[in-house]
Amino acid sequence: MESKTLLTCGTLLLDQELSIAFAESATAGRLAAEFSLLPEAGKFLKGGLVCYDASLKEQLLNVPQGLIKTFSPESMEVTMAIALGLEKLIPADLHIGVTGLTAPGGSETAEKPVGTMFIHCRLFGKTLFSEKLRFEGSPEEIVRQTTEHTAYMLVAALKHSNASLKC
Repeated sequence: MESKTLLTCGTLLLDQELSIAFAESATAGRLAAEFSLLPEAGKFLKGGLVCYDASLKEQLLNVPQGLIKTFSPESMEVTMAIALGLEKLIPADLHIGVTGLTAPGGSETAEKPVGTMFIHCRLFGKTLFSEKLRFEGSPEEIVRQTTEHTAYMLVAALKHSNASLKC
């Protein structure tokens, strides 16, 4: 997709000498794939994990089964937990977790309909931003909007914080 926002995000990561890793559920690797297409991606992209099934969230990222049962695999609580689990697996400055509902068949409810997405980002082991969003459209459009919004949030946060001053 290589949007202006993604390009700006890549430039900021390079300028601030930051690395990034993703733990993705609903986006199924799309974030890592889009970031891999940016110029000089090898200098900032460490990698990513796709943990679409709840059992992978538990086994690979050490998300407690009770957390998934209490809040559902598509929740902010689980999204935060996958970002935390990712920190232990992939050394990077930024760790981003994404879960959500791109199509019927998950844990959708009236309060959490299809199109609800959760993004949690950590910088140097501390929360940088955490968002629950609602997008409209096909599963492809929801994933695209989530990818674009994640890049937008990163740009805003990296411009605001002086992330190059490593904690």
